[in-house]
Amino acid sequence: MFHYTVETKKSVEDAVESLEQQLSLEQFGVLWKFNVKDKLTKKGLDFHQEFRILEVCNPKEAESILSENTLAGYFLPCKMVVYDEQGTTKIGMPKPTALVSLIGDAAVQSLASDIEERLIHCISKSV
Repeated sequence: MFHYTVETKKSVEDAVESLEQQLSLEQFGVLWKFNVKDKLTKKGLDFHQEFRILEVCNPKEAESILSENTLAGYFLPCKMVVYDEQGTTKIGMPKPTALVSLIGDAAVQSLASDIEERLIHCISKSV
């Protein structure tokens, strides 16, 4: 599977807050938070699902990966999502290892594996 997704009993807002706290402990900052529902509603569309997209980055890790292979920049920053699906809050992300496998670079794959483990840890602690 290209993604890692878990369920939580928390609300979308509480899950986002918890995830941000866990990310900061791993030195990942949230560069951008996008509230899809609010944006689409403001554009006049009838979208009622709570759906947040977070772009997260650890500057040291980004520098390491880009120094190895600039093509990895196509997958930066890492995206994480928190959303409501039929009354259940979910937290997930595309797996960095799945994305960078397209590059075919063992060194980048190794870095992505470490980052993936740390991001999964953050998600697990947010539940």
